[in-house]
Amino acid sequence: QVQLVESGGGLVQPGGSLRLSCAASGSILSIYAMAWYRQAPGKQRELVALITTGGSTNYGDSVKGRFTISRDNAKNTVYLQMNSLRPEDTAVYYCKVNIATMQKIGDYWGQGTQVTVSS
Repeated sequence: QVQLVESGGGLVQPGGSLRLSCAASGSILSIYAMAWYRQAPGKQRELVALITTGGSTNYGDSVKGRFTISRDNAKNTVYLQMNSLRPEDTAVYYCKVNIATMQKIGDYWGQGTQVTVSS
């Protein structure tokens, strides 16, 4: 069994910063790609950032230059540093991690953490 626990969301003023964390635990053999998605009310879930096993990254156009994804393989944790936040960044943020267990290789999702950017 695998669990993903997210933390770091909250309320921040425009121009501010937040750092999200997502820690994986359980019967994990290997962790592959790790990613952050977000979903705003009335909108589809969208990719924010992705980081591969080798450290290559990919960002959604709306966050390039403002957000940075990183990972700590020793801690099975992925981070999202969010700077210069805008009201349109308001959403529930989810981590998604590709994990190998004894039973399967598959994608696991965190429970979501609310990020609200407002003055």
